[in-house]
Amino acid sequence: MQRTAYATRHKASRVRAALKTARAARTRRGARGSLLSVPAAALLAALATGCTSDPGAAGTDVDAKIGESTGTVAPPGKYRTLLEPCGSVGRSTLGELLPGAAELPEDQRQKILRGEPASTFDTDRRAGCSWKAAGAGASHTLSLDFERVVSYDAAVSDNDRAQEVFIRKQVAALPDSAVPSSRSSQPPQGSADDRNDDRNDAQSDSQGDDQSSDQSSDESDGEGEPAEGLESRVLDDLGDAAFLSDVPTPAGGGSTAQRRTVSVAFRTSNVIVTVVYTEQSGSTTAVPDSEELQDKAQSLARSLAGEFSE
Repeated sequence: MQRTAYATRHKASRVRAALKTARAARTRRGARGSLLSVPAAALLAALATGCTSDPGAAGTDVDAKIGESTGTVAPPGKYRTLLEPCGSVGRSTLGELLPGAAELPEDQRQKILRGEPASTFDTDRRAGCSWKAAGAGASHTLSLDFERVVSYDAAVSDNDRAQEVFIRKQVAALPDSAVPSSRSSQPPQGSADDRNDDRNDAQSDSQGDDQSSDQSSDESDGEGEPAEGLESRVLDDLGDAAFLSDVPTPAGGGSTAQRRTVSVAFRTSNVIVTVVYTEQSGSTTAVPDSEELQDKAQSLARSLAGEFSE
């Protein structure tokens, strides 16, 4: 640092000397008023550039990987920021997902459609939003969770790290019969830092995972189970990887209403998106329709995948 400061002062001194020489030359020329010679101008420009340039002044990368200054570094993920969740769903789409909002006065309806942003430490790493509207026949809840995964291991790319996190979400949300059994689907162990990240990811998993787990434990004798072909499953045509979870919760245990929660999660590069859509019927006999909820949740997920791809 002292050497750099000395070099900078030395260059500045040379610039001042060059300027003094140039002024003296103009004085000697007097009335001729000639301009500074080309060689002198070139010297001044070079010296000034040397004084102002600082090779160590480049901005630092908050996502920089540990050890990236030595050896080969795995490529960074495609995404460096996230969409704003509350603004990522159009009003017309929200109207379809939350039909009860149409029954409310205009000011209340607009408040519901604006959504409630989730509280997160860094919205470039994780962000979410939720909406809820109750109608005469049923109430609906929608929540979004966006997570941008970053690997701090120089040997592991952000995409690979995101795939590890996604597989763990998938295994936690789906029954064993719906999860591919191939060893290739199991995430690698990763570094100590990444394993610590896994524990943090598990603790801060989206609301949809918590809802699915809680509701799975409340299920009884298969009532309200999805029809064949609509079971919780891996999806092949959404993002880089995706799955759908359909969890019915029958009336009982203090609840007088039937409820169904459909979660659709997908990964696109180093971002994981989770859509959780819940309907609670207004009676003990009306079971929320599995196919309708799945269609709506998947449609929204595909729309969000398109927004991330733009």
